[in-house]
Amino acid sequence: MMAVADTNIGGTHSEPLSKSYLAGLIVFVALSLCLLHALDLLPDALVRIPDSMIPPFAMWLDAIFNFFRYTLKLEVLTRAIAEGPLEFMLDTTANLLHGKRRWPNLGPIPWTAIAAAAAVVGYYLGGWRLAALAGGTLVWTALIGQWKIAMQTMSVLVVAAPLAFVIGIGLGILAWKYRWFDGFLKPVLSVLQTLPFFTYLLPAVIFFKVGPTAGAVATVVYAIPPMILMTTLGLKKVSPEVVEAGKMSGCSSWQMLRYVYIPAARIEILVGVNQVIMLCLAMVVLTAFIGMPGLGAKLLAMMGSFKLGRSFEIGITIVLLAVTLDRLSKAWVVKQPEHFERGTPWWKRHMYLLGCIGAFCFFLVLANLGAVVKVFEPVSDWLTLLGRKQDFSQGKEMDKLIKSILAIDGIQAVTEWLRWFLNVKVLIPFRNSLLWIPTPAFVLLVVAFAMWLGGKRTALYALLFFGFVAFTGWWDRSVITLYTVISAVILSMIIGIPLGIFAARSEKWAGRILLACDTAQTFPSFIYLIPAIMLFGVNDVAVVFSIIIFATVPLTRYTIEGLRTVPPEMTEAADMAGATRMQKLTSVQLPLALPTMAVGFNQAIMFAFFMVIIAAFIGTQDLGQELQRTLAGTELGKNFVLGICVSLMALTFDLVIMKWASDKKKLLGLE
Repeated sequence: MMAVADTNIGGTHSEPLSKSYLAGLIVFVALSLCLLHALDLLPDALVRIPDSMIPPFAMWLDAIFNFFRYTLKLEVLTRAIAEGPLEFMLDTTANLLHGKRRWPNLGPIPWTAIAAAAAVVGYYLGGWRLAALAGGTLVWTALIGQWKIAMQTMSVLVVAAPLAFVIGIGLGILAWKYRWFDGFLKPVLSVLQTLPFFTYLLPAVIFFKVGPTAGAVATVVYAIPPMILMTTLGLKKVSPEVVEAGKMSGCSSWQMLRYVYIPAARIEILVGVNQVIMLCLAMVVLTAFIGMPGLGAKLLAMMGSFKLGRSFEIGITIVLLAVTLDRLSKAWVVKQPEHFERGTPWWKRHMYLLGCIGAFCFFLVLANLGAVVKVFEPVSDWLTLLGRKQDFSQGKEMDKLIKSILAIDGIQAVTEWLRWFLNVKVLIPFRNSLLWIPTPAFVLLVVAFAMWLGGKRTALYALLFFGFVAFTGWWDRSVITLYTVISAVILSMIIGIPLGIFAARSEKWAGRILLACDTAQTFPSFIYLIPAIMLFGVNDVAVVFSIIIFATVPLTRYTIEGLRTVPPEMTEAADMAGATRMQKLTSVQLPLALPTMAVGFNQAIMFAFFMVIIAAFIGTQDLGQELQRTLAGTELGKNFVLGICVSLMALTFDLVIMKWASDKKKLLGLE
C-alpha cells in the first residue's frame, strides 16, 4: 500500500534475484540428496562421512600442545608464573578481602570498611542513588551470610580485570598502529568471542594448575577481546584535527599516544573497561568447574542438592555485584574530569579521595577496637565478619515454599503435559528429522540459507565452517547442539517479539520490561537450570526451557529498540494514509525495525549456543557434554576441536545475520 513497505527501496533487483536463484539451486540439490536417502539409493559415504575419511584433528592438536608443553618447556614457564607472581597477587588480594591464611597474612579487611568506601566512591561517581547501590550491595552480601564467598570471587576479579585491561589496551594499540597485526587479530578475536567457556578452562588447568590461578588466567583470556576491540575503535575514531594540533605542538610519538590519542579515545577505552569487568565477573563464577572457590562454587553445590531458595539468594548477590560494577564503571565512563584553578589546595582537589580513606579508616579502627578494649569485642567481631548464626539468610524457608508450590497438583499437571507435548510432539521429532538429513544435504541447506540472506561470500564461509564441522567426527553431536539452539530460539521468538511489540507501545511498560531483561541477563546463566530441572526433570525440555529464558532477553530488548528507532514521519505518513494499527505495524514499523531486531536475533543465537554448553551440567547429548568430560582429563586436542565446532556454527549465524542486517540498513537508507 505504501512505498515504505517495499523492501527493495533504493536498490536494484538483479542481485537479490541472483542470490535467490543460487540459493534455490542449492536447496534443490540438497532436497535431491534427501529424496535419494529416503529411497535408500544414497551411498553410505554421502549419508555420514566415513570414519576413514575423518582427519585426526585432535591428535594433531595434541601433538602441537605437547610440543609447546614438553619440548619447549612452556609448562615450566607457566607454572613458574602461576606459583610466583600470579599466586602472590591472588594470595595478597585473598588475604585482604577474606583472610586467607597464607603469606602475606594481612586481612581480612572488615566488611563495614569496604562497604563505606564503596558508598563514597558511588557518591563521587553518580550521587546518592549509586552510593546506596554500592554500599547496599555489600551490606546485603554481609547480612545474608555470603561475604566470605563473595570476597573469594572478588579477590580473583581485582587481579584478573587489571591484567585483562593492560594486555587488552596494549594489543589494541598494536592493532591500531600496525595494519597487518590488526588483520591477524580480527579472526582470532572472532573465534575467541564465540568459543565455549569450557575451552578456556582445560588449557588454564593444565598450564596453570587447578584453582584460583587457572581461574584467573581463563578469566583474563576470556575478557581481553572487547578491550582490544574498543581500544582499536577509539584510536581509529580520533579526529584528524586533534592529531594535527598535537603534531603542531611538537609532540613525540609517545607524547602523541599519551596526551592526544588515548585522552581522545577515553570514552571507547572506558567502555572496554566496563565490558572487561562484566566478562571477568561472569567467567570467575563459571570457573567453579575447575575448583575456583567463591560464589560460583557455592552455587554449583546448591544446584547439586536442588536447593532453589539458597541458589536464588546467591544469584541475587551475583546480580547485585554485577549491576553495581556495571553502574560504577558506566558512571566512570560518562564522568568528565574535574578541573581546578591554579593554587587550589590539595585537600579540595582530592576531597572525595580523603572522604573514602576517612570512612575506610573509621570502620577499620572500629572493627579492631575489640582487640584493645574487651567490652567492644562482640561489636568488633560483628563489624569484621558475620558468622553463620548471625546472618539473615532465608534460603531454607524459600526452599520449602518453592517445593510446596511445585507440589501443587495443578502445576504438576501443566508441567507434565508440557513435558509430554514438547518432547513427544515437537522436540524429539525435530531432532530425529535433523539427524536423518544426510550430512552433505545439511551443509548445503546451511549454505543456501547463507546465500539467500548474506550473499556469495557469506555462503562460502558457511560452506567452509560447516564443512570443517562435518569432518571433525562430531557431526551428530553438532546437529543435536544445533537442534537445541534452533528450537529454543524459535520458541524465544514466539515469546520475545510479541512482548517487545507490546512494550514498545508504552514508555512505562518498556521501562519495566527492559528492567526485567537487565535483571534476567545479570543472573548467572546456570542458575536457570534449577527451575528447569525441578519443573521438567532431566530431559531436552529442561534444556530448552533454560535457554528460552536467556535467549528471550535480547529478542525482547532489540524489538523494543527497533520499534523506537522508526522515524516518526513514517508512522505519521501511515496514519495520514488511513492505515490501521496492524497495517502500520506490519507495513511500516516492523520492516524498518528489522535491521535492529536482527541484532537481537543474533544475540539470541549466541546466548543459546553459550547456554546449551552450560546445560551439559544436566546431562545433554550434545557437544557440551563432551566438552565437560574433557575437563576430567588432559584431552586438549579434543577440547579444542569440540570448542571450534561450537565456535564455527555460531560464527556462521553471526556472519549471515549481521551481513543481512547491514544490507537491509543500506537498502532502507538507514545508514
